[in-house]
Amino acid sequence: MRLDVAGKRIVVTGGTRGIGRTISLAFAQAGARVLAVHRADGSAAAELARQLKETGGAHAVVRADLTDPAEVAELVDAARTALGGVDVLVNNAGVDGHERIEQLAPEEWHRVLDGDLTTVFLVTQAFLPLLDEAASVVNVGAAVSLRGFAGRAHYTAAKAGVIGLTRSLCKEFGPRGLRFNTVAPGVIATDPAEELPPPLLAKVRSMTALGRLGTPEDVAGAVLYLASDLARYVTGATLNVDGGI
Repeated sequence: MRLDVAGKRIVVTGGTRGIGRTISLAFAQAGARVLAVHRADGSAAAELARQLKETGGAHAVVRADLTDPAEVAELVDAARTALGGVDVLVNNAGVDGHERIEQLAPEEWHRVLDGDLTTVFLVTQAFLPLLDEAASVVNVGAAVSLRGFAGRAHYTAAKAGVIGLTRSLCKEFGPRGLRFNTVAPGVIATDPAEELPPPLLAKVRSMTALGRLGTPEDVAGAVLYLASDLARYVTGATLNVDGGI
């Protein structure tokens, strides 16, 4: 048995930056066809399009606001045109938030819940007709949702909701052969993590069994595993990628 995703048709939301960019490139380099989704045009989208082209294959980079059901519907049409169907849907798009509950405005609560949880619902629901037999849906959550963190109640609640949604969907669509799993990264050394104050970074490292921050490649490896036939009997799982924090 081996990890083989060659020829699979992949949609990655939030696919042009950070973890999402690494996931998109990992699939493309493994021989899959990738449609990466981004919210705002810019250098990151253009650079990913160039890198995907270098891997060969028929890849695409598409813009969509995933909080807007109309734009999600347009995204589904774009995926149907580019890929025909979808074997793997990676719900990676999300937003961050830091605010203590005393100062947390309803608008900020809804921004984070909509960006991190509602988008997973909207995208998954819209893509159901395109998901092929035995398709895999991988939702990117966060390890903090299992522990909680002061000043991040809205973010933690949203990511915990992703785990609950994943568990329910695995039950609902198991008879159809679809699999739903969550990858829960810890502190990953993308740009936001690198901007943390050095004392906080040192504290995080000291709390981690492996003694280092995670990398986007660590997360991408877990996603590729769950997308592959190696995980064909894995569904409803939350796979922590947090270095043992």
